[in-house]
Amino acid sequence: MSHTREILVTSALPYANGPIHLGHLLEYIQTDIWVRFQKMRGHQCTYVCADDAHGTAIMLKAEQQGITPEQLIEQVNADHQRDFAGFLVNFDNYHSTHSAENKALSEHIYKACRDSGHIATRSITQAYDPEKQLFLADRFIKGTCPRCKAEDQYGDNCENCSATYSPMELINPRSAISGATPVEKESTHFFFKLPDFQDFLKEWTRSGTLQPQIANKLAEWLDAGLQEWDISRDAPYFGFEIPDEPGKYFYVWLDAPIGYLASFKNLCERRSDLDFDYYWKKDSTAEVYHFIGKDIINFHALFWPSMLTCADFRTPSAVFAHGFVTVDGKKCRSRVAPSSRPRPIWSI
Repeated sequence: MSHTREILVTSALPYANGPIHLGHLLEYIQTDIWVRFQKMRGHQCTYVCADDAHGTAIMLKAEQQGITPEQLIEQVNADHQRDFAGFLVNFDNYHSTHSAENKALSEHIYKACRDSGHIATRSITQAYDPEKQLFLADRFIKGTCPRCKAEDQYGDNCENCSATYSPMELINPRSAISGATPVEKESTHFFFKLPDFQDFLKEWTRSGTLQPQIANKLAEWLDAGLQEWDISRDAPYFGFEIPDEPGKYFYVWLDAPIGYLASFKNLCERRSDLDFDYYWKKDSTAEVYHFIGKDIINFHALFWPSMLTCADFRTPSAVFAHGFVTVDGKKCRSRVAPSSRPRPIWSI
């Protein structure tokens, strides 16, 4: 008789500012099939997910609709769960990153990294919208490409000629939010010292946890030398405030993967047969698997295992990355851009 395995499975968290699309569904149906197979084999297999509910895009979309971010993410969460149920995706728990569990775990992991010397602080210069009075991510800046002169390009790369540049190198840059001309402004930011984990990651990424082609891609970044990761954003921002740092917030990608732990912890509090600490301790015999799209592999196979190790949690047993679904030759994005609203899944 085969040994009963204890397995925890997650899919990437859909962003809470738009509907589920075909690219999402590929992943969740793929994961659901794998989970059902494990359950049919008699294993204890638990499938959790959550909405990725923080960030500037959600804050701005709620403002446009005249509602609070909390109201927006509550509406979207209900829509997402309805659509998943319509496709018979059977989560054991579907939660939100805007939760008490995620706040506590994010603060715990951050403090563990900070107290062990893996957080750096320094001043950086960013583009700033003087009308909206907020710092602008690259995707919120548009202008004319400095190389090919194509108009209406984003602040980090040109979709026409593939040039990369800084936002202030754009010709006639403008805020995609207010239309104002951005100015440069300094601010103190917090960085996770990813280079501290270079040796650990070289071994971990080749340990069988990743598909060979994914490990090969990560090897390119490791060989080139890792950079410190900016984990903070300035107010106004919808998210969790960094402990002891008023006006500074965790970047959405810090607390998003911690949402896996938070969703599982939320479930454990309601089920006596699941023990959170047992699944996530370093020497656990339980298994943890992440199903994701290849565009977010750097977050899941560089930042995530490093932060987990720093906070004395176990790392995933494996991370399964898939390619993109395309419709009319265009990629179904895993994170919905703030300026777009994809067609509902039932109209494709």
